[in-house]
Amino acid sequence: MPVILATAEEYEVWLRAPWNEAKSLQRPLPDGALRIVATGEKEDPALAA
Repeated sequence: MPVILATAEEYEVWLRAPWNEAKSLQRPLPDGALRIVATGEKEDPALAA
């Protein structure tokens, strides 16, 4: 299950807290919480290395 961190505090917990605490962030989002804001191909392709 993907985890979407929404606050700076959640980032810190996910990166630094013991797993027993961090795993509480792995939870389903409420319906309608995510929105698609763009579709189609990316217009600014990555530069060749």
